[in-house]
Amino acid sequence: MKIYISILVMALALVSCNSEEKKVTAITSPNANVKVDFNVNSEGRPFYTVQFKNKTVVDTSYLGFEFKDLPAFHKNFIIKNTSSSSFDETWQMPWGEQLDVVNNYNELKVELQEKTSPERFLNIVFKVYDDGLGFRYEFPKQSRLKGEVYITEEHTEFNLTEDYKTFWIPGDWDIYEHLYNTTKLSEIDALKLANHKNLAQTYIPENAVNTPVTMVGGDGTHLSFHEAALVDYSGMTLKVDTENLNLESHLVGSENRDYKVKRTMPFNTPWRTIQITDNAPDLIESKLIVNLNEPNKLEDVSWFKPMKYTGVWWEMHLGKSSWDYGMTQDMSTWTDGGTSNGTHGANTENVKRFIDFSAKHNIGGVLVEGWNTGWEHWIGFEDREGVFDFVTTYPDYDIDEVVRYGKEKGVDIIMHHETSAATETYTKQQDTAFALMQKYGMHTVKTGYVGKILPKGEYHHGQYMVNHYNNTVEKAAKYQVAINAHEPIKATGLRRTYPNTISREGLRGQEFNAWATDGGNPPEHLPIVAFTRMLSGPIDFTPGIFNIKFDEFKKDNQVNTTIAQQLALYVVIYSPVQMAADLVEHYEANPGPLQFIEDVGVDWETTKVLNGEVGDYVTIARKERGTGNWFIGGITDENSRTIDLTLDFLEENQTYEVRIYKDGEAAHWDKNPLDIVIETVALKKDATLRLKLAEGGGFAMSLKKK
Repeated sequence: MKIYISILVMALALVSCNSEEKKVTAITSPNANVKVDFNVNSEGRPFYTVQFKNKTVVDTSYLGFEFKDLPAFHKNFIIKNTSSSSFDETWQMPWGEQLDVVNNYNELKVELQEKTSPERFLNIVFKVYDDGLGFRYEFPKQSRLKGEVYITEEHTEFNLTEDYKTFWIPGDWDIYEHLYNTTKLSEIDALKLANHKNLAQTYIPENAVNTPVTMVGGDGTHLSFHEAALVDYSGMTLKVDTENLNLESHLVGSENRDYKVKRTMPFNTPWRTIQITDNAPDLIESKLIVNLNEPNKLEDVSWFKPMKYTGVWWEMHLGKSSWDYGMTQDMSTWTDGGTSNGTHGANTENVKRFIDFSAKHNIGGVLVEGWNTGWEHWIGFEDREGVFDFVTTYPDYDIDEVVRYGKEKGVDIIMHHETSAATETYTKQQDTAFALMQKYGMHTVKTGYVGKILPKGEYHHGQYMVNHYNNTVEKAAKYQVAINAHEPIKATGLRRTYPNTISREGLRGQEFNAWATDGGNPPEHLPIVAFTRMLSGPIDFTPGIFNIKFDEFKKDNQVNTTIAQQLALYVVIYSPVQMAADLVEHYEANPGPLQFIEDVGVDWETTKVLNGEVGDYVTIARKERGTGNWFIGGITDENSRTIDLTLDFLEENQTYEVRIYKDGEAAHWDKNPLDIVIETVALKKDATLRLKLAEGGGFAMSLKKK
């Protein structure tokens, strides 16, 4: 990994607590717009405040912990020492939204000690950036607190000063697959969503929200709360005090133990993050979350290639084919003459069809779901341990022939591991499963964790599963395998440390349009996602549905966007792996729009967010690595709108062939979603364009150097 600049100035200040007036400590961002003040009150309770452009956005907010069998960390502290430093570097992403990332912050470290027995120590470290801050707790080595520590709750407050317009999903301990709600902070009611009919494994114990949660103030201040570097800890939800406009950390627990986190001294917690901007586009351009993670530990990951992919997936959600082979025999009798149900999708002939299509249209991979035995037995069974293995194919899937054919055509096969949330089975088989991938030269796997976690009593977002997901990434790296996780823990920037963490679901995705009974994802969904979930990391949303209505399969379901918006999502919703999710026949029937999927990049040198408002619309331009070509995507909610673009980011004295895919005059996400106009023009730097986006619509543009 190449690092351009590194400037570190340590110990700019060392302050003793002996003088009363020196107990107040403060640190500002490099541009001085963000300021953090820290102190302890008369009871010795530690607290902090945050100002943005001289306005208090987080008022007195207290910090502390509760432990099993130990006194709490919440008061009787004194400030022993403080130190500050500055850091400035530019590091490079091996893949990502941009090549160069500036990591520039001022740091404040506060060393606390209890002034009464047992006089334990706790450090709090703040890193303050121009676009927000992160802070974490450090439990230093000490004789008064050693061995294993059992945390029953973390009390980190965010005491807000305004009843912000808030974009939120409930603090579900199992999934992030809820629609976003838009309410005032004081009107959040997560408990009303506790019995969602489409989400069987959901668990919402109290009025809390999952992060990232994004807020917009009356003066245009934008805040987003999340966490970074979630390692060996429980995921954090935020309890909502609607009367006092206060958020407080609430860790995900387990039914199997009377604590939420077990750590061995010394240790650090994840970073608690607040992104702060005065406009919506800067939230997306912020790299605060990845910057708060450790540098790349894998060094060379050139074996992973960002790619577009097709696959045996959408047809199963539509009901055209099935994951399971359809046999009723015991799984040990696959070779004893069993026959298929006739709808099994992952058969050799069908996969070859996707390979042929991908090879023809500049698509690098094919995902194959339902290739391995066990699918007949995994849904609805209480004990799913041992159902799947990850090396045994169904009789109609010849993995040797499929891989050989893919290599002949220059198309990679993407592995699929659905664990059915049976974590012990998957953990035991990972070496064998990843070794099989290594044998065939497969470098990407989509993992899945549908269902209640096994062992019983664990939740998807508790410490047990945080460790399982992260350990899987580390194990996969040893076999040069990259992980695209579904039903995952939240993204917290660990893709910097382990760049084989390439993408994840972690949101209400495209499949809800095919089978949800509540109308699917409304047009406002993705204009919210871009400013919430996408702030945490790449999203495997699976765009590119051309057959919007799919009446021949499911008359009561559809995708609630125009076809132009489906194209725009390849630019707007970032991932280094982007699926062309629809059926081959639907693409072949629409060669005009298909050209954009064929052309669009997946790995970017530069990203610019040209405009946007949370929940309403957004336009993003990205410059492709290696070619210098630009691609632009814009989407809107249920409201039509006209936007003006100035192409001032293009190269001087360079002419571009610009192909524009835009909503037609009669386009509408429901009434006429397939109305699209495609036109080609030649443009240079500073050219201006006016584009009309239909209700639930969008536009996509390719700008290729001539």
